Amino acid sequence: MGSTANLWRQNVTKTQFPMDPHYLKKRLDKKERNFLSSLAALSARAQRFKPDHAEERGYRLAFSVDTDRILNSHAYTRYIDKTQVFSLIRNDHITHRVLHVQLVSKIARTIGRALDLNEDLIEAVALGHDIGHTPFGHDGERYLSDLCIQSGIGEFHHNVQSVHFLNRVERNGQGWNLTLESLDGIFCHNGEVHDTCLKPMREKGFSDLEREIEAAVSGINPRPIPMTLEGCVVRMADTISYLGRDIEDAIRLGLLKRSDLPEACTRILGESNGTMVYTMVTDIIANSLGKDAISYSEELSFAIRTLKAFNLERIYKHPGAKQHLSNIKDLFEYLFTRYLRDLEQGFDHSVIVTSFLSHMNPEYRDNMPHAAMVRDFIAGMTDSFFLDQCPDSLKPKTIIF
Repeated sequence: MGSTANLWRQNVTKTQFPMDPHYLKKRLDKKERNFLSSLAALSARAQRFKPDHAEERGYRLAFSVDTDRILNSHAYTRYIDKTQVFSLIRNDHITHRVLHVQLVSKIARTIGRALDLNEDLIEAVALGHDIGHTPFGHDGERYLSDLCIQSGIGEFHHNVQSVHFLNRVERNGQGWNLTLESLDGIFCHNGEVHDTCLKPMREKGFSDLEREIEAAVSGINPRPIPMTLEGCVVRMADTISYLGRDIEDAIRLGLLKRSDLPEACTRILGESNGTMVYTMVTDIIANSLGKDAISYSEELSFAIRTLKAFNLERIYKHPGAKQHLSNIKDLFEYLFTRYLRDLEQGFDHSVIVTSFLSHMNPEYRDNMPHAAMVRDFIAGMTDSFFLDQCPDSLKPKTIIF
């Protein structure tokens, strides 16, 4: 049996893989040049901050390598237990962060395929765009940002943290050495900002990305624009993926009725998430095909802007969606203060040391301010791990729907 298996492996190697990896990569590069739009980002032109010998030896293209690295990151696995919109609610059918990024990826790749763009880059940006999100969603992001400002390390933004995690925290502080195109798309993904048209700012380097990140942390709102059409697509897809999905979740939880939706929006977009997604995707394709910009029609843009405002007032600010979040804010302050004190007092048995810093390389431990270490540790937590670190007497109750 063993000899038969060995013979089979030898035959497969000889018959199916007669060429070296460099030959395979050249074929794939040629396929991109021949079949993708002249406006698409080509893998062969991807920029990495450091030479990547593992990529150079293999046959995978640059953005495909990025996707694999993101999928294998520790932060990606923690998506599964991070709030999308509704925190402290036990319901198996509401959206969590892990599903959201998959929806963004699927929607963006559908648009990218129709426009002959690079789906590998789209997938990398889509799957990595929320890597830096805190536990408890945007509420947790605001709470952590306030604490970071008080500690003198600047504002916290999850898009900045996503780049930081992938560049400087993952792999025990080594980072993944992703391409500039992927990191730029992740940083510029913010779907909460409404755009009717996005035209890429193509001439960017790593220094430009660093300047934009520094501006965001300093409180300047530059509204950065992606450097690729693929990044622009993901930014649009971020909105498309959550707009109707949040409505479906709110209806499921009894916070809304479908009849509450504004007629000015449903007349254009439809009433269900599926119809809304199809309408928005179709409109983008029709208005972007062959153009160096990703655009909605004015009619669709107005309907989306109006529905975003509706969701903000009727879902995101709904008292039923915010139950118990007041003491979540207190718990962020409790953990941040505790970990910062532990580091300043050299308490080596603190969980931030045993669960986080003990695994990090000396460069990270020696060069990162204590408050930044605390920020990275808390931002990386899942909802349940966060609550596990808190005293039982302070933990909020979970609501079952």
